Amino acid sequence: MSNGDKSKLTSSCSDADHKAHTDNAAASDCCAPAAKGRPDVLLWGSLIFVTLGYLTYLTFPADEQSKALPHWLHHYAQGSFELMNAMWWGLAIGIIFVGLIGRVPRETVTQLLGKGGTWSGLFRATGAGVLLDLCSHGILAVGMKLYERGASTGQVIAFLVASPWNSLSLTLILFGLIGVSWTMLFILLSLIIALITGWCFDRLVANGKLPVNPYSAEVRNQPAPSLLTVLRGATFSVQGSTAILKEGFQGAKMVIRWALFGIVLASLIRALVPADFFSTWFGPTAVGLLLTLLAATVIEVCSEGSVPIAADLMNRAVAPGNTFTFLMAGVSTDYTEIMTIRDTARSWKVALALPLITIPQVLVLGYILNVAGA
Repeated sequence: MSNGDKSKLTSSCSDADHKAHTDNAAASDCCAPAAKGRPDVLLWGSLIFVTLGYLTYLTFPADEQSKALPHWLHHYAQGSFELMNAMWWGLAIGIIFVGLIGRVPRETVTQLLGKGGTWSGLFRATGAGVLLDLCSHGILAVGMKLYERGASTGQVIAFLVASPWNSLSLTLILFGLIGVSWTMLFILLSLIIALITGWCFDRLVANGKLPVNPYSAEVRNQPAPSLLTVLRGATFSVQGSTAILKEGFQGAKMVIRWALFGIVLASLIRALVPADFFSTWFGPTAVGLLLTLLAATVIEVCSEGSVPIAADLMNRAVAPGNTFTFLMAGVSTDYTEIMTIRDTARSWKVALALPLITIPQVLVLGYILNVAGA
């Protein structure tokens, strides 16, 4: 895409959206960029630990590691090596798509959502949530902006539930970690939950049980080019492609940061937590499912950081239902999300309805997945 095209289009992180992001307190420090002149401690610290583990694994022959290294270091190095090899290509492709999506005006995305309170609007909002490649807190900022632009409460909730780990980069990462079949099944089930939850919210609003979005009555005067116009105006150039890669890397920093942190955390779990602990406490049982729900509620990690941990529940505990529950419950019970929804909608009812409606669905599907995967 040429520089001329760039001037016509709005960046996905415009000043207005950044202000909304700040005003709504939608993102915690995990998604906020490092202050100018200060290093991103979490990013660089995680990169250093992953690199040390990776190089340690390469330095010692695999058949001699258990003898030459302490037990915990051997498992940490092996975990870093295996997880990084499974995730790097997903991150690389994700960077490219983040750069491309960043060239599409956010108003164009909003325009595509359609009318609130309809199945068509819910399907569009769910699809938009899947397409946006942002972390769970970043997607929350966008969702609150959509609410302010008049999207129905059901559309916003469907958008939030569908999006956090269904972004392209995380989907590709999950392909490498748990396989294509399980990943696609998880995505399908999460979309079903998003649609059902969004429909429930719209019905509760229509019946007067939840407040109406006050912004929905306002007339939107935000002209935006159609997606077809954006695509027609795109041209190829070396300079433009380089800029897309650069912007993609900048936009994907939050993904990279939390993916690396997730590798460190998952590798430490492998090193310090015995394998039989997973099978005993987080196995495919009712107790294991509830403990997974509790862990997802307590652990405050962005969606990118939760993916490697969820993969361990699949590969070590052999509990696909727990894996799905960990991914989905992290969205539904995140206190940052609940408090932000409360502040934006100015209603505790709207905020608390999110876990009350989604968690039963997640647990039922998680139990079925465990039984089917046994």
